[in-house]
Amino acid sequence: MKIIVTVPTYNEVENIESLVRAVLEQHPGIEVLVADDDSPDGTAAAVRALAEHEPRAHLLLRTEDRGRGRAGRDAFSWALRHKADLVFEMDADWSHHPRHLPAMIEALEEYDVVLGSRQVPGGRDVGRPAWRRWLTRASNLYVRLLLGLPVADCNSGYRGFRRHALMIVGVEHVFSPGPAIVHELLFKVHRRGQRITEVPIVFQEREQGTSTLSFSTLLRSYLSVLRLRWLALIGRLFAKGT
Repeated sequence: MKIIVTVPTYNEVENIESLVRAVLEQHPGIEVLVADDDSPDGTAAAVRALAEHEPRAHLLLRTEDRGRGRAGRDAFSWALRHKADLVFEMDADWSHHPRHLPAMIEALEEYDVVLGSRQVPGGRDVGRPAWRRWLTRASNLYVRLLLGLPVADCNSGYRGFRRHALMIVGVEHVFSPGPAIVHELLFKVHRRGQRITEVPIVFQEREQGTSTLSFSTLLRSYLSVLRLRWLALIGRLFAKGT
């Protein structure tokens, strides 16, 4: 079984090498693909140097059409082209700890999609102020109700897919340029009847580096959820070029 863990990055040189090494330790069948948006801090160079000695580490350097969603799309497509059976995505800042991967891999023996969830029993959100935790809960409620999703942590960017789940939604055609790719893919796999489960994780606020997430980015993501609902209503959710 071939497992590819994708990691979209921008300015994560302080975290990326240690994270990749920790991911590779979780399962002998794991490979890691870092999809870097031409970070000026040397993230890509660090991955390239690691890959010279570690054949299971790979770099996808993106210099055009940059953005969180597009990096995720291209990384998923790369993984499918390279014959992955299971494809995961996680953040590079250690908020998603690699130790949760074995349980998530096991979950995909029965399900098509697995989310690393803060909102199910055993899951926790650590190190973030109360207002951020309340914002996350409000956002989850908004997305869950608007899109009719049967999961507790709709915002989780720590997730895994069986190969066919990505193929059946045409992952190469996802259109969300930013973090809303999380909602878009979750909504699409749900609408395609894929079996989704959640595994509890401890989400830890980053300790090194600086987050690129801003209020304007969040606002655009929430507006994208409205777009997803509208496209579903008019029957164009899976249309190419929407």
